[in-house]
Amino acid sequence: MNNNEKFNSLTVEVNAKIAHIKLNRPDEFNSMNTDFWDEFPKVIQQINDQAAARVIVISSTGKHFCAGMDLAVFTQSNNDKNIELGRKHEQLRRLVLRLQECFNVLESARMPVLMAVQGGCIGGAVDMVSAADCRYCTSDAFFSIEETKLGMTADLGTLQRLPKLISMGLVKELAYTGRRMPANEAKDAGLVNQVFEDQQSMLTGVMAIAAEIAARSPLAVAGCKEMINYGRDHSVADSLNYMAAWQSGMFQPQNDMMETFTAKAQKRAPEFQELTPIDNSKIF
Repeated sequence: MNNNEKFNSLTVEVNAKIAHIKLNRPDEFNSMNTDFWDEFPKVIQQINDQAAARVIVISSTGKHFCAGMDLAVFTQSNNDKNIELGRKHEQLRRLVLRLQECFNVLESARMPVLMAVQGGCIGGAVDMVSAADCRYCTSDAFFSIEETKLGMTADLGTLQRLPKLISMGLVKELAYTGRRMPANEAKDAGLVNQVFEDQQSMLTGVMAIAAEIAARSPLAVAGCKEMINYGRDHSVADSLNYMAAWQSGMFQPQNDMMETFTAKAQKRAPEFQELTPIDNSKIF
């Protein structure tokens, strides 16, 4: 991962095995414009494929975390009035699936993704943070499923993932009304792990958590993410069976476990091998 690579909607830094992605359009409240939908999933996929970091932290700049989708995305995707109606609707379906995939990559990434939210987390931003592993926020943060206020239904993951994080009744209330859920309510509901006084203390705290994760075996952490997500979507019996299959292949006590014991005996930090990079251009 190249720390010098330039993007229009975000910045990326990789230090100490932590990839820090910042949404970087503060004057527009970090709304998700066409650049974002192109750059964001590519960056996540690149970090994953290169095994460039052991944990990903996503934060933003300015007063608000993210105001959701830039309305220009809708107008740009609906500029051809000459397409037959059925084909136009089929094209729209494919567009929604592509946009959904931009957040699906957060779940499919092998490393944990931590969200650091300040101010407003609105509309599409709720879709995004719902796909992360852990969420943290400032005391002035709020979360709002705004789509019903626009006359539409949230379609990029909020309604599918949020009921796995907080109560179904609360999800329905938030989705139906579009009201703002403040930081303390989000913490009590289980949406966020911790509330910080301000953005700087939040980033300090989240980076400390990320450093703890980065110090662990990346294979063991990847296994935890895989098993927890699988268990969320399957029965206990199926999940235990998958766990047994995973462990039979991935558990190699002579490697990471032995390094942990050796490092402890030698009073040093363990040194683990990184995950294997993924080369999608090759079959063998």
